[in-house]
Amino acid sequence: MSRARDETFMDEALWLAKKGAGWTAPNPMVGAVVVKSGKIIGRGYHRRAGSAHAEIEALAAAGRSARGATLYVNLEPCAHFGRTPPCTEAIINAGIKRVVCSAIDPNPQVQGRGVIRLKQFGISVSIGVRKEEARTPNEAFFVFHEKKRPFVALKFAMSLDGKLATKKGDSKWITGEKARSFARNLRGRYQAILVGVNTVICDNPHLGARTKGKKNPMRIIVDSRLRIPLNADVLRDADVIIATTSSAPETKIKSLEKRGIRVLTFTGTRVPIKKLLAELRKREILSVFVEGGGEILGSFIDAEVVDRVYAFYAPIIIGGREAISISGKGSDKIIDALRFKTISVKKFREDVLVIADRSHD
Repeated sequence: MSRARDETFMDEALWLAKKGAGWTAPNPMVGAVVVKSGKIIGRGYHRRAGSAHAEIEALAAAGRSARGATLYVNLEPCAHFGRTPPCTEAIINAGIKRVVCSAIDPNPQVQGRGVIRLKQFGISVSIGVRKEEARTPNEAFFVFHEKKRPFVALKFAMSLDGKLATKKGDSKWITGEKARSFARNLRGRYQAILVGVNTVICDNPHLGARTKGKKNPMRIIVDSRLRIPLNADVLRDADVIIATTSSAPETKIKSLEKRGIRVLTFTGTRVPIKKLLAELRKREILSVFVEGGGEILGSFIDAEVVDRVYAFYAPIIIGGREAISISGKGSDKIIDALRFKTISVKKFREDVLVIADRSHD
């Protein structure tokens, strides 16, 4: 089959994959189509972790007609037992003659084993169709396995002079409703949302997606001295992790743990960001959406663990040397600053959003 036709069918698989956005973690978003005689006879996508994989759904839809057909899937089929049985065995048993996949799975449990298994049974395998396009929806999954840490996105809203809030801490609202609504929708794309305790104390945020069809992210609070009010909205249920230090009062730790809230305690007086991310990785958290405030944003920048930035700018000037901006140690020289490449700019009436990815050149 021609490359152009392979790309057309892979585009359908990628479209299906994106239907699982926000629900599949810690698994990737995967779509699959079964094609025979130039026509799609089966479609499927991974709906959520623990449910059938895309290949299984597509093969079930195709039924017996799958024998002798081609399977298109945006990621290498798994060859191991996880929450579900290996997809390679279902593909072999269905009599598929050719598999086209966009990329090798970066998960060490797979990473080429699926391809090897399929070839052992005489199935032709083509890799690389729509490779770049396939990485985008699963960027967090790739970073998680390649960098051995969660994908980190920072989000902040600031004035034209770079202020996150006034000297009194007032930040409501720097941007307009349309920009804020877009920012809330971003939460549903990430597995966890992270803020510092000052944000909780000052704003008492909900930190939910608050969008129909979007999954609420897990809440992570960085709170070195465990100052979080026990009646804070973020503690409305147990889907919370609080990162604190050995200076936190033991009685308060126990009180939180009795409510089912997980408390991670680190030595020292400040929560070490890289160690926190290592702990989150152990808990299979693929992506973290960092909303601030200034100290937290600065600590992630200092740790050089930022993959994406959502920077909202409003056409106002706050002024004042004591007004709140991004903190942290920062760079001594411009050459040492984190480098990003702008991937898109959006406008919301008077506000502007710059979305930039980290440049690792």
